[in-house]
Amino acid sequence: MTKDECYSLGKITKPWGIKGQVVFFLDVDTPEDYFELDSAFVEVKGNLVPYFFKLDNFNGNKAVATFEELSPEEAHALVGCDLYLPLDLLPKLTGNKFYFHEVTGFRVVDTEHGDIGNIKTVIDYPAQPIFQIMKGDTEILIPVIDQVIKEVNRDEKTMYINAPNGLIDLYLNE
Repeated sequence: MTKDECYSLGKITKPWGIKGQVVFFLDVDTPEDYFELDSAFVEVKGNLVPYFFKLDNFNGNKAVATFEELSPEEAHALVGCDLYLPLDLLPKLTGNKFYFHEVTGFRVVDTEHGDIGNIKTVIDYPAQPIFQIMKGDTEILIPVIDQVIKEVNRDEKTMYINAPNGLIDLYLNE
């Protein structure tokens, strides 16, 4: 299993108690979807290693994890490591809801400018995610907000948008 086949679940943030438990920070929108989780890949020295555990003591996006078959020292050595799950475990989204990795490569059609290029990536800035769209060698940055996104057509791999007035003109010098 490689990181390209997975999504980031979160991180092991700190030791907990004296029995080798650790705290998981689940960097997800709905942590309750993971209450029954009993395994994940842990990135150890650049490799994804499967581990089994029991989660309990949930508090928002944090949970206490007890690893199976690890000594307290071995569990505590995993603090700071990232957690991953296979992409096929992501719940399917419909309509205009999407995962950032899902729309990479989608063609973007603006209501005023028509086809403005393909999504190269979604830059996940803390304040606001941004679509990085490439039209040839020209980069166009568009905010990822509901007011901009009009339709996501997964069959056509096309996203229809209504960009803020004048924004695309800044990039295309029209």
